Amino acid sequence: MKKNVLYAQSGGVTTVINCSMYGVIKAAMRSEKIDRVFGAKNGVSGLLQEELVDLSKESQETIEMLKYTPSAALGSCRRKLKSEDDFNRLFDVFKAHNIGYFLYNGGNDSMDTAMKIHKKAQEIGYDLKVIGIPKTVDNDLMFTDHCPGYPSSAKYTALSIFEATLDVKAMSHDSTKVFVMESMGRHAGWIAASSALLKNSDDEGPHIILFPERIFNKDRFLSKVEDVVRRFGYCSIVVSEGIKDENGNFVSDTGMVDNFGNKQLGGVGFQISNIIKNDLNLKVHTALPDYLQRSSRHISSLVDVQEAIAVGMKAVEFALNGESGYMVTIERLSNEPYIWTVGKVELDKVANKTRELPDDFIDEEGFMVTDKFREYALPLIQGEDNIDRWKVPNHYSRLHWNMVEKKLPKF
Repeated sequence: MKKNVLYAQSGGVTTVINCSMYGVIKAAMRSEKIDRVFGAKNGVSGLLQEELVDLSKESQETIEMLKYTPSAALGSCRRKLKSEDDFNRLFDVFKAHNIGYFLYNGGNDSMDTAMKIHKKAQEIGYDLKVIGIPKTVDNDLMFTDHCPGYPSSAKYTALSIFEATLDVKAMSHDSTKVFVMESMGRHAGWIAASSALLKNSDDEGPHIILFPERIFNKDRFLSKVEDVVRRFGYCSIVVSEGIKDENGNFVSDTGMVDNFGNKQLGGVGFQISNIIKNDLNLKVHTALPDYLQRSSRHISSLVDVQEAIAVGMKAVEFALNGESGYMVTIERLSNEPYIWTVGKVELDKVANKTRELPDDFIDEEGFMVTDKFREYALPLIQGEDNIDRWKVPNHYSRLHWNMVEKKLPKF
């Protein structure tokens, strides 16, 4: 008897997560082992409510346009499965809708969820193949060379700070002297590091990067800012949201936590700007790209698009081959030319673990990346893959939301 495949999206979105969704749908619909392709609305949150979408009924145009649509077309979530009731409900849904394959597209916490579902299936003897599909702009998943979503965010960040530095340079004679841009990155400075990928000389931006991997020392930082302004007349800075002080506290801790217990951060760019204003009496402009940093599909890396599709397709292949309890990985075979392939790693090696920037990717002073980081990251941001959105009426995918009939009582 043919089984159905269920795909869901989780965590912070990216410009290419829907490319992975596209890859899943295309590969699944080609298989004679699969009856229908379902999507869970809003990740496991929707799955618990039995809110399933029949993706098999979507038009070819809708599926194709997923490749050019940022964010999560099915809706995402940050829900932690906590109780036995949650797991029992999930498997009631799986059984009611003949789900034999579950593919979860997300980051660290999502891989933890996928791992727990895989182990629960083994525990109760339910035949379910669970595969994690990597996704995170933070690039902090273990055992994969990099994560789909990161290359595009890196490209956006590098271009934005490079161009903004030219702006502050032009205004620096008798106006703005310093420009500060905040970047995403709770525990790892991969996005902040990418800001230097267009920098070819000392006067080009950014001049200073503040990494979560390095303790923020106010005096050292201000001394560096003074030195840069003295040399060039202006200074551009990228600060990761996750920088910590000497006591190990987040500089931008808001005092709140999410469903997974992660501290909520915000406003570190403005805090750094205020330090500069108050201590150095310099005019500062501050930018918080925030969602723009992870949703700017118009500038996505071609490499990112291709890899995101590939990991989605590979997830289906692994599941159909009887594999379960794995996350798809990207493996780099060569830098020049850039050659890659896909592999897999056990979910319990990835779940709830964070991959930080290696020490040799940050220079000795602690304010800039090394050539080794550039060699790692530059191949990932190459090429572009887009459409003329001004001429294409339906320039992003709109699902028709063909909801599957519910068979269970309300949860």
